[in-house]
Amino acid sequence: MIFTHPMFPIAVLFILFFMNVPIALSLIGSTLYYFVFINDNMPTSLVIQQFVSAVESFPYLAVPFFIMLGSVMNYSGLSDSLMDFAEVLAGHLKGGLAQVNCVLSALMGGISGSANADAAMESKILVPAMLKKGMPLDFSAAVTASSSAVSPVIPPGNNLIMYALISGVTVGDMFLAGYTPGILMTIALMITVYIIAVKRGYAPSREKRATPIEVLRQAFKSIFALCIPFVIILGMRLGVCTPSEAGGVAVLFAFVIGVFAHHKLKLHHIPLILKETVQSTGSVMIIIAAAKAFGFYMSCESIPEMITTALLGLTENKFLLLMVINVVLLVVGMFIEGGAALIILAPLLVPAVMSRGVDPLHFGVIIIVNIMIGGLTPPFGSMMFTVCSIVNCRFDKFVKQVWPFIVALIIVLVLVTYSENVALAIPKLFGYVPIHTGVL
Repeated sequence: MIFTHPMFPIAVLFILFFMNVPIALSLIGSTLYYFVFINDNMPTSLVIQQFVSAVESFPYLAVPFFIMLGSVMNYSGLSDSLMDFAEVLAGHLKGGLAQVNCVLSALMGGISGSANADAAMESKILVPAMLKKGMPLDFSAAVTASSSAVSPVIPPGNNLIMYALISGVTVGDMFLAGYTPGILMTIALMITVYIIAVKRGYAPSREKRATPIEVLRQAFKSIFALCIPFVIILGMRLGVCTPSEAGGVAVLFAFVIGVFAHHKLKLHHIPLILKETVQSTGSVMIIIAAAKAFGFYMSCESIPEMITTALLGLTENKFLLLMVINVVLLVVGMFIEGGAALIILAPLLVPAVMSRGVDPLHFGVIIIVNIMIGGLTPPFGSMMFTVCSIVNCRFDKFVKQVWPFIVALIIVLVLVTYSENVALAIPKLFGYVPIHTGVL
């Protein structure tokens, strides 16, 4: 019967997704369906152990620290200083605050590391300002959601940490690999904003370009916020600290700056920061635990091996294989939240692409850029929902405005997919040697 077929839990998973059941509960429900109705020979304790063991990994301590860092940044005034620096850099360009929106997301990527956190922050701060400058609500929402796709790509994005733990590459190398696609995505979005702004007559937010002295003066004012990403990366690359320790040091640094330099971080903010950290960490870790248990079901039925064999059977050409995988990921990203898609699909796809000579770090860049594009697309794009719900923008109007930005990001995706030298430019500067195994 179909209801007892080993593949049916995957159908259950997607049914639950379409019913808007939370991702973690969907994964848990489909896993339990398998072990209750299909494979009831497995001891219950062994299944529960998969949930527990999934989060018993020291590197996962980095996740709450970096989540807390983003929260501390917002309350300490460091986010405001980044906003001022972005305004000096890009406010004179056509599109004004829309350009600032893109630059700010790139700067915030090194701090918040979360697309939804960045989207929520900019929805509250920048969208009202963009409306005052005469930009339509739907365009403002589309720019905000699109630019937020950059944040998890630039270190220390949580998705970078997740992929590193899944694939076995080092977190430090993954962090370095995130800069090039993040910068390319920012440039592509800014070019798109410029073209639209020229066509529609959107004015700059500054009357003239900032002088070098003005840029240096604002950089000096924002120096503490700008230093945080570099301190994190250098600390790990020099072997001074682990990713978890780097996150803890960054949080402490932001606390000290917020209290003694900016004088904005107060005692009553601490419970709010802890609450936001616990809520965000809990939502991430329960998905990881549920995905681990779901992966245990797939391992029992050798589904990863089946998928790998099927993909490899399509073509022996790694470039065609990457094209197929990109199309699959873009479609999956329309229905599944990016972090969940990464946790579920990366363990299945990494062995397949490595067997065709694709470096795992290079593939990490591809899959992370891809799933962030999925967060912009209907029907279940997470950044789309976040921005539209905060600014009260209609989904149909949002979709009409966001498609040029999606096209721009897909161009970047194609570039990093088919040019390893571009995708891994910065890791190679630091001595990274790509791993090429299997059939080339």
